[in-house]
Amino acid sequence: MSIVLTASVFVIAIVSILMLIALIIFVVGIYNSLISLKINIDRATSNIDVLAKQRFDEIPNLVKVCNEYMSYEKEALQKIIEARNIFLKASDSHETVNADLGLESALKSLYAVAESYPELKANEQFLNLQKRITALENNIAARREFYNASVALYNARIYQIPDIIIARFLNLKEKPMFRTENTEELKPVKAEIKY
Repeated sequence: MSIVLTASVFVIAIVSILMLIALIIFVVGIYNSLISLKINIDRATSNIDVLAKQRFDEIPNLVKVCNEYMSYEKEALQKIIEARNIFLKASDSHETVNADLGLESALKSLYAVAESYPELKANEQFLNLQKRITALENNIAARREFYNASVALYNARIYQIPDIIIARFLNLKEKPMFRTENTEELKPVKAEIKY
């Protein structure tokens, strides 16, 4: 009887240890996947910042080229310079996003006004800058999309069972989605020629 009792205690101990190991592996898997999602969000934010900085670095060149042809369009060029300065002064990601959206709007206006200047539209340097800035804007848009997808997945996971337990233990908070807050950014651009 004592051998049977010892064998059953041994089996229970082995099963308990295996269950504990399985639980630890399960918890570590959830932890690792939540941290990976959080890192993806941080990486997407950094990539957006890098691309936006590259685009902002191109602005002085664009303004210089446009100045040569658009003597009556100082207001359009000034809006771009102001948006760039706001970006450089931004202290957090919210301000950076708003400055970035302001610049997009100013660039759309400038490109619309540039349509009225055939010499500018034919200028190779202007065309190259416009292509470069447009490519950067497309990359920024793709990164914003990746950021939002990562945030959506992360936010869903930190509220799902059993992930919510680990998320609460790690004090993981919901991340904001990228969205346009300024309704002016969504309006069509009007090209105005000032003589």
